Amino acid sequence: MREYETTFIVQPEITDEGIQAICHRIEAVLEKQGGTKLFYDDMGRRRLSYEIRNFQKGQYLTLFYLDEGKAIPEIERCLRLDDSILRYLTVLANDDVTDIEARKAEAAEIESLRAQKVVEKAEREAEDAARAAEEAATAEAAAAAAAKSEAAAKEAPDTEASAEVSQDGDNDGGASDATDVPKSDDAADDGKKED
Repeated sequence: MREYETTFIVQPEITDEGIQAICHRIEAVLEKQGGTKLFYDDMGRRRLSYEIRNFQKGQYLTLFYLDEGKAIPEIERCLRLDDSILRYLTVLANDDVTDIEARKAEAAEIESLRAQKVVEKAEREAEDAARAAEEAATAEAAAAAAAKSEAAAKEAPDTEASAEVSQDGDNDGGASDATDVPKSDDAADDGKKED
């Protein structure tokens, strides 16, 4: 028995349900031909090296399976006929798998570890989103408090200045008296004329 890897790229606009339907069709072909599915490696949406059919991104998936080689033409035919598949490639991973049950157990362990990582990643993303929301709320509250204190600071000097003006204005009624201005320059000029 040999182990194969078939990697295929799905259009980025295809939903998770659509991807599951594609995977079920491939698994049905594999089962019909007598192959054994090990696990899928979902690498997620990635940028393509070059544009394919006006798409710049694609969902990358790899199917690991055991087979004698009979299922490969049928799997590739299934992928070729599906319009949502942008590219595919099948590679021989292991030429001779002697202990099939051990490889199945190893594949099941890999799949469970990946599922656990997905759950942990989702938890981390939720924690990060909650932390970001909390920081945004804190920053917003700080900005609101700063704006409020700035507005209060702008109003406070105007009130003090108007109070000072009103106190000074009570003495002379708000008009300046011409007699209060010193005439030292005029007096000095008058003194020079007299000499």
